[in-house]
Amino acid sequence: MLRHMLLGGATACAALALACQSSAQAPPAERSWMNTKLSPEERARLLDQALTEDERYGLLHGVMPLPFFPGAKIPEDAVPGAGYVAGIPRLGVPPLRETDASLGVANPGGVRKGDTATALPAGLALAASWNPDNAYAGGAVVGEEAARKGFNVLLGGGLNLAAEPRNGRNFEYLGEDPLLAGTLAGAAVRGVQDRHVVSTVKHFALNDQETGRNVVNAVIDEQGLRQGELLAFQFAIEKGQPGSVMCAYNKVNGHYACDNDLLLNKVLKGDWAWPGWVMSDWGAVPGIRAAANGLDQQSGAQLDRQVWFDKPLREAVGKGEVAEARIHDMSRRILRSMFAVGLFDTASRQGQPVDYLAGAKVSRTTAEQGIVLLKNDRGLLPLAKGARKIVVVGGYADTGVLSGGGSAQVITGTGNAAAVPVGGEGPLAAFASQVYHPSSPLKAIKAKLGKETMVRFSDGRYPSEAAALAKDADLAIVFVTQWMMESIDAGDLSLPSGQDGLVAAVAAANPNTIVVLETGGPVLMPWLDQVGAVVEAWYPGVKGGEAIADVLFGDVNPSGRLPITFPASLDQLPNRQVAGFGYLGPSFTDPPEVVAEKTKSFDAPHPQGSDIGYRWYARKGFKPLFPFGHGLSYGRFSYGALKVAGGDTITASFDITNTGDRPGADVPQVYLTARSGAPELRLLGWSRVELRPGETKRVTITADRRLLADFDVKARGWRIDAGTYEVAVGASAAALDAKAAVKVKAAKLKP
Repeated sequence: MLRHMLLGGATACAALALACQSSAQAPPAERSWMNTKLSPEERARLLDQALTEDERYGLLHGVMPLPFFPGAKIPEDAVPGAGYVAGIPRLGVPPLRETDASLGVANPGGVRKGDTATALPAGLALAASWNPDNAYAGGAVVGEEAARKGFNVLLGGGLNLAAEPRNGRNFEYLGEDPLLAGTLAGAAVRGVQDRHVVSTVKHFALNDQETGRNVVNAVIDEQGLRQGELLAFQFAIEKGQPGSVMCAYNKVNGHYACDNDLLLNKVLKGDWAWPGWVMSDWGAVPGIRAAANGLDQQSGAQLDRQVWFDKPLREAVGKGEVAEARIHDMSRRILRSMFAVGLFDTASRQGQPVDYLAGAKVSRTTAEQGIVLLKNDRGLLPLAKGARKIVVVGGYADTGVLSGGGSAQVITGTGNAAAVPVGGEGPLAAFASQVYHPSSPLKAIKAKLGKETMVRFSDGRYPSEAAALAKDADLAIVFVTQWMMESIDAGDLSLPSGQDGLVAAVAAANPNTIVVLETGGPVLMPWLDQVGAVVEAWYPGVKGGEAIADVLFGDVNPSGRLPITFPASLDQLPNRQVAGFGYLGPSFTDPPEVVAEKTKSFDAPHPQGSDIGYRWYARKGFKPLFPFGHGLSYGRFSYGALKVAGGDTITASFDITNTGDRPGADVPQVYLTARSGAPELRLLGWSRVELRPGETKRVTITADRRLLADFDVKARGWRIDAGTYEVAVGASAAALDAKAAVKVKAAKLKP
């Protein structure tokens, strides 16, 4: 949303009065819709019957209640944030107060003075924990904090699959596999909505790059779309039952996602029979036809060219271009989700104190479980607390831990520890700052060491200085960062600002070099063979420094597993370059002809179809730098006694044993590897298992039948072919050990 707020090319619109007018009509004597014994659908139907036309259309569009727009007037009952839709006091309908909340309750530009929030780790860190309990707990934290700040709608639930590893928003999302991403997103949504706050899932669909996101056309065959991105959303919606789905900026196969009959009407509301409401992304509505094509609500309407879902929509209904029944469907869907989540029946918690200590505990647990030990030669980790000289280098490790930018940015604790301007020109320059949360890894490392250990810090600006300190140390810990932000994709997968050279210089001076990555996605590692250990910490949140130190010293046995493949080179990617890379949207000073040229659509091909990430590598025979599912431990685990049952689906049971000398968790993964002799790699399930040394547990995983199927576009349903299906259990998509084959019956499933 941030980029369109600033650059959208849309003129601020003042035609908001109708949405804010209250009718002079007296309220009904009996509010039958307040009967909690009725279903949300019936309550919405009864309330919709009581609405005046003005009240109904008032529900269909909202504003962005921020003072950043010329002449902006914030409604008295709004909370400054992402969005506001006026309530209807006459009928007891509360206003919708919306906040960005991908990784915590956002406070754009610090508009709410002194208001901070718990910063959760990046979505990729959550995904790397492979733990739905963490997703639920994080959702509950953000939902409760939002409610106490006065919000009742969270714009979270991001799960666009990482088809493009350079995507500037991958850090918000949940990796490359539909089952993993959908399961975690669904759990997070449940956590939010159990706190009686509506959650979205977003961005529906294929919003997998930021370059030209308002004009890019994602091109993909329908089978690939159904079996990949849409399956992730389907899992999330089934498991989480979100009140709202946010449609995306981009086009999908030539039609804008917020004006897309296939996505919104045929798939979401038709095939899946989802009952909630579709809200637009901010400034993503191309016109009134979007209502007929499935969009229910225009969000941040002053960012579009017009407030389409007020006077223009009324006129379209009058002309018969949009059915009157469709307008009632739109309002009923909104009201139905408000009833379903409890907005009408739950007392306001606005102004109640927030338990930030509880939030920090959840954030720290997720960070600890999401940190991935990628490499550990010679048992360099965990660190021996008896080391006498340690040098810590780079990454602002003395200050805090990095976070991702854009609408997911969270102001936490006592405020941000540092905000380093990236520079540049244009309206976005003020928002382009690398923000560090106040959780210093350097301080956390020192806190674990005795006075006899000397710890020195180098900021890393001069590799020669860092190398000189490293040469005189027992070991060196180099922190490197890759800052990512909404609206900007990475140009490549190298570490920016010469950090690859810094790592190489330190490693050349000291072979006992440990690299800690704080990145928003995968990066290349030309220095990998020179260093002893590599730890992926992602953006680890409000207690990230402490979590990193806990893993480095072995107080936490690492159990994170990669939710996204790390390529060995750009040549392994489906597209060598991000589609349209270098695209610059229109600015306020551009003449009309320049604006027209800059807003021409361009295609982003998806040649991988549903074979995203690890499935693409398997299809092409590529060996990645680190495979999907990879992650090391300070202990050892073994799998055995595999038994597989077939028939309607596949059920795999096996033993997992901790054969090491310390307690820890492992994440055994079950994959489909072939169907009737044809190679086919798909994650069927996993389990995160905590084990004491010598302990054995039995794990059983049953596959969702759609993961054994292909989507039949002509028949509009899933098709399972009868045959022999091969499965394997292993530690990653590229480390599969125990294998078995089983017969599966033919079947046809609903879409």
